[in-house]
Formats: sequence, C-alpha cells, structure tokens
Amino acid sequence: MLEIKGLKIAFLEQDKSVWVVKNSSFSMAAGEVLGIVGESGSGKSMTALAITGLLPSTALVQGEMIFKEKKMNFAQTAAWQNLRGSEMGIVFQDPAASLNPIFSVGKAVQEVLRLHKNLSQREAKKETERLFTALGILPASSRVNQYPHQLSGGQKQRVMLAAAISCKPALLVADEPTTALDVTVQAQILKLLQAYVETEQAALLLISHDLGVIAQLANRVLVMCEGYIVEEASVYELFKEPHHPYTQLLLASLPRLDRTLTQPIVREELLLQGNGCVFASRCMRCQSKCLQSNPSPRVISPGRSVRCHFAHCKTK
Repeated sequence: MLEIKGLKIAFLEQDKSVWVVKNSSFSMAAGEVLGIVGESGSGKSMTALAITGLLPSTALVQGEMIFKEKKMNFAQTAAWQNLRGSEMGIVFQDPAASLNPIFSVGKAVQEVLRLHKNLSQREAKKETERLFTALGILPASSRVNQYPHQLSGGQKQRVMLAAAISCKPALLVADEPTTALDVTVQAQILKLLQAYVETEQAALLLISHDLGVIAQLANRVLVMCEGYIVEEASVYELFKEPHHPYTQLLLASLPRLDRTLTQPIVREELLLQGNGCVFASRCMRCQSKCLQSNPSPRVISPGRSVRCHFAHCKTK
C-alpha cells in the first residue's frame, strides 16, 4: 500500500543544510500497524509530515513515495489535497491545537464529509452523530454543537479520530495520539485505533515514544536515531532480542522494580567528530571502525535489518 524509498529531509540553517531524516526506506501493507519509535528529534514526526504532504515549504525533500501504486512527488504538496481526509487520515498529538476554538467540534468532522463525500449539511451532521456515537462521544446529538473548550482531552482526541476515519481512509497516520491522555483514556483510544484497522483493513503508521503503546498495537517497528532508521524488526523480535545498541538502551530505560537504570556514557570528545556512526558517542561498545564510517543497514533475517557494524553485539 505504501512504499518509501530513500527519504531525506533537510532545513536550511545559516546557509547550511541540516538533514533531519536521512535515507529512510520502508513499506506498509493493508491491515498492518507499523510503529516508529525514537527520542525527540530523531525524525519520527518529520517522516509522518512528509508522508501526508504537510512539511513546511522551507523543507528540502528527496526520495520517492508510492501510495496505492501511485507515485507521489514530494515537491508538489498540492497532490496531497485530495488524499488527506479521503485516502489518508491524520491524528495529531495535541487535539486542542488541531481544533478551531471558534467552531463547534461537529463542524470539524462535517467539513471533511462535505468536502470529500459531497454530503449535504444535514447528511454530514447525521453521519457525524453516528461517528460520535460509535466512538463514545455521548450524547452525540448535543456534543456535535459543543466547542473544544467544553470537551475533555480524551473527548477532543476522539473528535480528531472521528474526523480522521470519517471517509474510511486506507492509511491512518497517528503521531503521538495518546501522549497528553491519562492511562485509562489512552487505552480506549488505542482500542479504537486497533478496531478501525481490523474492521477496514487499513494501514496504521503509529508514532510514539511510549514503548508500551508500540508493544500493544504494532506488528512491525522502525527505530529512528539522529534521522536514520537504525533497526527494523517485528515487535516480538525487537522486544525479545534488540540488536542495535540504541534500541537496547531504549528498552533498558523502561522503569522496572527489579533493577536500577543504567546511565549511558556520553563521551564529549566523540561529539566533535563528524564522521562515523551517529550513535558512536553514546555507544558502550564503540570501536575504531564506528568512528571511521557510518554503517549501512545489514539484513539479519527476512524483515529484519540493523544499521550497526556489530549487529549482534549486546550492551552489558
């Protein structure tokens, strides 16, 4: 359904191109949940914005995207106008920032339906009420007329989900959809996302820093570090035996009662060197080869790859 080849994204900073996504390639199939994890600034959200054609005009983009057997041109963002809402649904991190405070929440969904399905105002309102009922935004008949400030964070995120799935898109992109929500509401939103994928056989790109969310929902996982995809694996393989030292540290950072956290060592002298592996300064198994050349992805097994010179090394 979706294939990304050699995606690169850069921004100009003091007449110099700063690359935030570097040569990313991956694919997604219908009915699959692909998770992307990594620390802040690793390139997760930029990847999502590129896929949905929402990168700022100042971004420099290279690479190729094929969506439903149609090649997309990153330089022509207008090509995404008819896709967003109809073929691609988007759920952002902060629903409060995504909803217009001067319009009712029902209008946010009705606008999508009227634009892409050519429904009348009455038909769009009726369908919006049906979606609100299905997603637990009750009572739907009164909720559609309320404004964002009258809803809780969880309810606003449900409204954004209603707008995203209103036209039954084939691809759903969820960028940190549960970050600002409490644990109970988070579980409810994840359950709704999973139900949509299973019912409509849609593909879901789930971006999260929460490894628990990824473990619960994803089929495959991409681990991003400094703009690179450093590891790709099924969710089971990744959590059972992570190969990249960065992935190992991410998993080791999860709080557990039976152990103390290991603090990663950052060697400042390596930060000044621009060559080699991007994770060298934080890697406890860094060797001279790591400082001399940036590794290419190595295929460990079908569907599994890792960007490391010593793919099977483990941190202690």
